[in-house]
Amino acid sequence: MNMFRKKNIYTIPTILSSNQKKTILKKPKWLKVKVPSNLNTINNIKNILKQNSLHSVCEEAHCPNLPECFHQGTATFMILGSICTRKCPFCAVKKGRALKVDVNEPKKIFQVVKELNLKYVVLTSVSRDDLKDSGAKHFYRCISEIRKKKNIKVEILVPDFRGKEKIALNIINKCPPDVFNHNLENVPRLYNKVRPGANYSNSLNLLYEFKKINPSIPTKSGLMLGLGERVCEVISVLKDLKSVGVSIITIGQYMQPSASHLPVKQYFTYQEFNDFQNIALSLGFSRVFCGPLVRSSYHADQQYL
Repeated sequence: MNMFRKKNIYTIPTILSSNQKKTILKKPKWLKVKVPSNLNTINNIKNILKQNSLHSVCEEAHCPNLPECFHQGTATFMILGSICTRKCPFCAVKKGRALKVDVNEPKKIFQVVKELNLKYVVLTSVSRDDLKDSGAKHFYRCISEIRKKKNIKVEILVPDFRGKEKIALNIINKCPPDVFNHNLENVPRLYNKVRPGANYSNSLNLLYEFKKINPSIPTKSGLMLGLGERVCEVISVLKDLKSVGVSIITIGQYMQPSASHLPVKQYFTYQEFNDFQNIALSLGFSRVFCGPLVRSSYHADQQYL
């Protein structure tokens, strides 16, 4: 497979056969995102982030909820740069050789948090397999800096810290967040295709180990559906998450960011998402958010309550 390089950014094209092209699903007409008529708040947040050389996962991952969230004055900060060292074929975030860590990023985020008067902050990051701690110390510094503002909650959505889980958790546990989130994304059968380089058991264990040390802090995880998973497999993953103490679940529809990403195999209806929500609640999860446009940090403050 050819790999095209532009500066430090790689894009990996997905080569589809003629039969695959014929079977590409069209997005249902009912799956539409409403764009607010007043774009002033949206543009203001984009400008503030740009002026401070900060990134949001909303923009980098082409999140369909960006107009709504930015319009409400919320955003999820993506730390440790905008280039990921992994090559997950479902994700729109740039991939390639990561840039040097901006040591001033925690202070920049704190200033933006104050400027926007945020009460709930979500921090996520690209995977940084090139760093000795996979970026855990940077998470710690960002949490510590944000906590200088009173009456604020911090949620972190972390990568799997591949092979460095113990090191990472030892660092983060020195200043733990209010919510610890790590997405399993999909079912173990499809991991080689959906999350190459990741390991289902290791991701489950990461959630378990954090909860074991911080029993009073909610743990959270998310799934995206539509990549070929079976309903029974999704239920099995939910049971696994419940067994390691996860209490907050998000389940949303995968939507193909571009022609070079994994194709959608199925679009689930609102009723089917409602069925998944009822199943998750019956398994004992305290907070469950399911729907086509639901994402891990979508209305994260409401998920925490």
